[in-house]
Amino acid sequence: MKRRESSIRCVTATVAFVASSLMFANCTIAAQVAETAQPSIGPGNTIVQSQFGGQIFGFDIDQNGTEGVLTEAQDMAGGNVLSAVEAFDQTTGKILKVVQELKTKDDFVTLGVVGASVGLVEHEHVTGIYVTKRTYNVLNPLKSNKYTGAWKPPLSKIDIISGISQSQGSATTAVLAFENGGNMNTFVFRSNVAANTFGPQIILTDPTFGVSPVMAYDTKTNQAVVAAATGAVGGPAPQIALVDLTKGTVTQFTGILGPPPYHQGYVNGIAVDSDDGIACTTTELDARVEFYDLKTQIGFAVPLPGGAGQLQAGENVEYDPVNKLFLVAQPYSSTGPGSSIQVYDTKGNLVESLNGFSFPISTSPMFAIHPSQRNGFVYGPTGVAELQSFTY
Repeated sequence: MKRRESSIRCVTATVAFVASSLMFANCTIAAQVAETAQPSIGPGNTIVQSQFGGQIFGFDIDQNGTEGVLTEAQDMAGGNVLSAVEAFDQTTGKILKVVQELKTKDDFVTLGVVGASVGLVEHEHVTGIYVTKRTYNVLNPLKSNKYTGAWKPPLSKIDIISGISQSQGSATTAVLAFENGGNMNTFVFRSNVAANTFGPQIILTDPTFGVSPVMAYDTKTNQAVVAAATGAVGGPAPQIALVDLTKGTVTQFTGILGPPPYHQGYVNGIAVDSDDGIACTTTELDARVEFYDLKTQIGFAVPLPGGAGQLQAGENVEYDPVNKLFLVAQPYSSTGPGSSIQVYDTKGNLVESLNGFSFPISTSPMFAIHPSQRNGFVYGPTGVAELQSFTY
């Protein structure tokens, strides 16, 4: 009896060992497959080329879909411009449809994808050499690949939109604009683009906000977060405005002064983590990234890795709410060849450096991200007539 029990124990142990070994082997294979399937971070192989070879004036991608939108323009003989609005596939880079094409003096600017997959495009109507009228077309949803209506903000002929909040998924979009003449006021307002509704225009009376301001939107507090600095060598520090888009009230505080002798210069970019109430900015002269707690109005700065001043300063900032990451564009890299995207967590820790891009000097190194897939697009390696994918 004892021998039989011993044999049973031995067989049971053997079976358990084999099963455990097979499970370990299967887990190892699965891990190897997952590791192999995981794309490398940095520039990708998907290239989007404008349909007619013109310069791309703005683009964005649908964070909840598979398409993107871009606008292009190139000069023609006789003084006209070939301008177009185009939808593209995020996976293949193929232009899916030319939504509109003109051969006049007019052109288009992509304002972004807002709300629930709503594309928004500005049409600049040109007479002679001046823009005399601006109208706005909506693609709702973007994947329809056609205009489905008009967005009609209460703007005058001299009002120009300078920023749209990058807060897809929120029905409300924050808009930053200024008077190109008259009192030269900078103001913000809210809009439900899909419903074509608008909130009050709130003027920022501090003249600091008349100098190249940047804006992001806190969806939790319904506040536009606007940052600006005079750009003067030696300071003063940036100003941060928290604008309640319903009540019209403005709370303002002073940001971080950069290191002497030049200090921080202009504010180049901004993004907001609405869940935690954190704003992230970049500044022109000091190659640093600033993080502000919007509730306490207290901030701190961290240097871009290896950054050595104005040449290696950061520019555009985007926030990934899924992975809670801030992505900072650096046209002249301090961590590798060409241009880089430096990735930070919400506590200001550097997570990774994406190197090997080639952001064009002639335009701001804007990029668009797809947070759930940890990828996105930037201007391409050969110039502003193409876009290139990347993974982070």
